[in-house]
Amino acid sequence: MAQRVVVTGASSGIGAATVRRFAELGYETVAVARREDRLRALADETGAYVIQCDVTDEAAVARMAEEVRATGGASGLVNNAGGALGTDSVETALNDDWRRMFEVNVIGLRNVTAALLPVLREATQRPQAGHPGAASGVDAGHGWASILNLTSTAGLASYPGGGGYNAAKYAAHAVTEVLRLELAGEPIRVMEVAPGLVHTEEFTLNRLRGDAAAAALPYESVTPLTAEDVARVLVGAFEQPPHVNQDLIVLRPVAQSSVFHVHRGPLAAK
Repeated sequence: MAQRVVVTGASSGIGAATVRRFAELGYETVAVARREDRLRALADETGAYVIQCDVTDEAAVARMAEEVRATGGASGLVNNAGGALGTDSVETALNDDWRRMFEVNVIGLRNVTAALLPVLREATQRPQAGHPGAASGVDAGHGWASILNLTSTAGLASYPGGGGYNAAKYAAHAVTEVLRLELAGEPIRVMEVAPGLVHTEEFTLNRLRGDAAAAALPYESVTPLTAEDVARVLVGAFEQPPHVNQDLIVLRPVAQSSVFHVHRGPLAAK
């Protein structure tokens, strides 16, 4: 039986790329997002089972989890839904922007995780084939489950203009660490991927409220990560034997040495 993984924020960017990568490797996927038209197109392309759901709506998330259970359950969860709004200072930022960032990056992550944990635990009660190391060591005789939270290097280092997004991603990073502690002793690994500079079609454009010219500036004269780059690393964490937990994977393009420093122009030996 193939593993089945739920991916939130699956309608575009890293979420859609992650669904595609899982499908390439033979996983069953459940793609969750707000935009039904995007989900249907992804389903036609990958065979994913799709559920329209806003992760900030607790009742909708509960219904989503019941649908996942009723249609085959899941042994994996990727909390990818998130986003940034604005680059204003702490002094001038809008509280509504901060609320929205906390709702989707933190509360939404908690909603989905809490709703799906019982489903993931059910998966640990049945043996799962087709995974390296599945029948070895202390993992023999039962299944396993995996949770991976997509955060950001913005949750590891702060920068001017990042206030609300920094705060939300720092919180998501903290929630991931707490969850790992709370699930200690269960066959459920909790992982985190924190990308740096990634160019997707919507993230920076949404953050800058549709200003295409401004949204292009961070990517000038540099080769950033792509959604596909992140998806390969993210899915690779699921491909490890079940006793291997990649707690935190920090992923940046070679040209970015920190949140403060991006080399623009050709890379060359000195």
